[in-house]
Amino acid sequence: MPQRVVLAIGTKKGVFVAEGAKTRRNFTLRGPFGSGVAVYSTLIDTRSTPRIYASSCNAWFGMKVLRSTDLGKKFKETKAAPAFPKEDGRALAQIWALEAGDDRKDLWCGVEPASLFKSPDGGESWELVPGISNHEHARKWHPGNGGLCMHTILRDGRRIHLGISTGGHYLSEDGGATFKPSNTGVGVGFQPEKYPEYGQCVHKIARHAGAPGRLYMQNHGGFPDAPGVGVLRSDDYGATWRQISKGLPSDFGFPIVVHPHDADTVYVMPLEAATRTCPGGAPAVWRSENGGGSWRRLAQGLPKAESYFTVLRDALDIDELASPALYFGTTTGQLWIGHEGGEEWRCLFDSLPPIHCVKVAVV
Repeated sequence: MPQRVVLAIGTKKGVFVAEGAKTRRNFTLRGPFGSGVAVYSTLIDTRSTPRIYASSCNAWFGMKVLRSTDLGKKFKETKAAPAFPKEDGRALAQIWALEAGDDRKDLWCGVEPASLFKSPDGGESWELVPGISNHEHARKWHPGNGGLCMHTILRDGRRIHLGISTGGHYLSEDGGATFKPSNTGVGVGFQPEKYPEYGQCVHKIARHAGAPGRLYMQNHGGFPDAPGVGVLRSDDYGATWRQISKGLPSDFGFPIVVHPHDADTVYVMPLEAATRTCPGGAPAVWRSENGGGSWRRLAQGLPKAESYFTVLRDALDIDELASPALYFGTTTGQLWIGHEGGEEWRCLFDSLPPIHCVKVAVV
């Protein structure tokens, strides 16, 4: 069967699935599934028969995990969703991250209030990961504007990186048994102490699988008295971080994505800090091909003015084809594709509900 490009699009009103050929000229759209319920995270799991997972976060009827085994033609709820023990005192507010584990059905899940869960059976059951969920800092973290969310889970053997807003970057080197804050060089512009041990408002962390020691971070920037803290790089597995935002129109933004074939090529989408919208009303993705040493604006085909949308932390992704394309979704419901690594953009769908997340896979 020819390979297909599949997009899992989480929106304010359910999850949509788009499918197209490797040419990426046209995509068919299916959905919404979990209609009317916000979806903040999706996962396209390609470890065996492809499965699509989506969070379904209903403020009245609770949290669900949806699963499709037919590339999004239909979805069913798993038997269970992550849940805190009754004696814990915390209640699940949102599901922010779904990631594949080691075995065929292992899953990891980051939630709000910031905690980590693991499933051994494709989401049928879940267990709390106490090393971070019951960390001594956990009850001291404070919610950011989007809540107290664990939004990034990056795994490299027994090394696990977590991104928490507002908590910072936490690292485990023993498979998740224990975690420690690892935020040296990660600044905070909204606190008196500019470089605390923890409490940073990390927006997203990304890396290339072939260079696990190299990490990129979109942090909460946009502070005149703390310039440059918004876009960072680490070359020692997150032990220390340094600024790479010089040349960008703003160091505030939410997503950050690494090229699938080149650990030196990284993409961000800067926003005006005060409004969380495109600088000057002219959206653009910015690309660095030297690990953040310099940046180039990619905007061909995008609106040139009067566009004031936001692109959220998981609403930018890149496929793994030989000449990869980027995809981003907006809070005003447009889904864009950037061919040739973002050189030329066009709108795939222009009237979806507000888009929270976009994930892509070639299956």
